[in-house]
Amino acid sequence: MKQLTVNGRPTLEHVDLELLDSYRFQDGAGFPKSYRAFIRHAGWARLFGLWLIYPPVLPGFADGLQGRGKNLTAHFHAVYREGQQEEFDWMVEPDAAWSRPMSLRVFGWSENGDALLWDTASRTPDGEFAVWESCSLNSLHLLGGSLSEALPLIRARARTLFDAQGYDIEPLPSFRL
Repeated sequence: MKQLTVNGRPTLEHVDLELLDSYRFQDGAGFPKSYRAFIRHAGWARLFGLWLIYPPVLPGFADGLQGRGKNLTAHFHAVYREGQQEEFDWMVEPDAAWSRPMSLRVFGWSENGDALLWDTASRTPDGEFAVWESCSLNSLHLLGGSLSEALPLIRARARTLFDAQGYDIEPLPSFRL
């Protein structure tokens, strides 16, 4: 993650670093190493001028994985349940099947309404989750086996929308609820 340039000082004062290290998923393991490294390096920030990667935050703060990520995941699941009922198979083809969406969890959101998701049912031996993208919650595309693997593709896609800014990460202010 050190190759990602930060425009200023990362916003970390409201990030729950203890939860970042202690949280456990249903499989008993914690956040992927690539995500923990990203949060420690970037804090609460806009990535590549487009993406918001939600960190775990301390109680009373907005834009955290526990609140915003959880709500976006619930919305994502509802949209995909409805898509399956309507037999909108294009929502999961060609990279996935209808069994995939329910194991996906939102950890990032673009300012265009696209989601970055972990597949929490596919942890690799090194503790990573595969990273998926859902464009407008209407498609699923595998971006890589980890956040580190997905970052070059995320960067390339963002650069088609925005010119390079001289930095990758723009720290954002924290907000209390």
